[in-house]
Amino acid sequence: MTLTRTLTLAACALALGAWSAAPADAQERRVRRKAIELDARTTKRIKMGLDYLSRHQDAKTGAYIDGIGRKVNHNYMHEDGKHVGVTALAGMAYLSYGSTPDRGPYGKNVARCVDFVRSCVNPQGFITNEGSRMYSHAFGTLFLAEVYGMAPAEGVRESLRRAAQQIVNSQNEQGGWRYLPGAKDSDISITVCQVQALRAANNVGIHVPKASIDHAIDYVKRSYIRKATNFRQQPGGFWYQVYENYPLRPSRTSFALTAAGVTALYGAGEYQGPEIQGGLRYLFDPANRPPSSGMRNSFDFYYGHYYAMQAFFQAGEPYWSQWYPSVRDEILSGQKPDGRWEDQVGPKYATAMACVILQIPSRYLPIFER
Repeated sequence: MTLTRTLTLAACALALGAWSAAPADAQERRVRRKAIELDARTTKRIKMGLDYLSRHQDAKTGAYIDGIGRKVNHNYMHEDGKHVGVTALAGMAYLSYGSTPDRGPYGKNVARCVDFVRSCVNPQGFITNEGSRMYSHAFGTLFLAEVYGMAPAEGVRESLRRAAQQIVNSQNEQGGWRYLPGAKDSDISITVCQVQALRAANNVGIHVPKASIDHAIDYVKRSYIRKATNFRQQPGGFWYQVYENYPLRPSRTSFALTAAGVTALYGAGEYQGPEIQGGLRYLFDPANRPPSSGMRNSFDFYYGHYYAMQAFFQAGEPYWSQWYPSVRDEILSGQKPDGRWEDQVGPKYATAMACVILQIPSRYLPIFER
């Protein structure tokens, strides 16, 4: 950890006191987590992935071109464009390797990512480009917060402040978020992105109202399935949308949605409770794990593992030391000779996600810490 980052995080520590709703003893207890060092094979493959991203960054804008769209049933319908969310994720992959703007082996790439993401912040603070929605906004906000935490710059702070305020303003009466600002309904997969972005912003001193986080915690906990009421549900999972279930409209659950629910609670400062313990058991059950074929032919394989890996990292043992090596080997098996990974969204998205997931043990990104 650099001295600059250490001082920045220390200066922001006072802001964290109002964030967490967990009891003090739960916050302070030491998580038992076996240290996992990245072996030579994994480090080499990560670098292959980052080199692929470096070669495919748009030289003029700093953007990454990938599929901008939405899921339709079990497919992802999209058109290629300058994807601000993917650009933010690629930037986080570089940060996870230890590079910061203009410093480190991918410093120039990080700087270009920052420039493009900031160029997409509209007058209302919404980070969007070519029709991208709240997923991309959240990843863009998270990236700016992580950049600012590692290499403070006033211009980044102002863009981050406006983006975080847009998330606060976009929270609806249910306590969650949906695809666009102003939506009346919510879903767990979009809500987790916003909670993590707000947590990261709060970590670096951007004011986030405690009421917004409390409301989000309430929404996520209502999404938890305590008792199955139909064959599409399983205790321990998290519903996609809470209000589809009242009174007779069943929602759905999945590995990715449950990973989102558990990580949203961790991100909001909740470290204990039946929702977390039940969610971890659901995720750890081999019957619920997505098949490896999802790396290539789905849109949520990497999304699910991105949040599941964070959940098990936060949970520690007995989960962490078993989960990471298994998922690491599975992801490495899907890498192409040129360094890329692929899925329905596109190779830049899949590669960025794979590199972030694989580098979680390195602990460079502040958002992965408690």
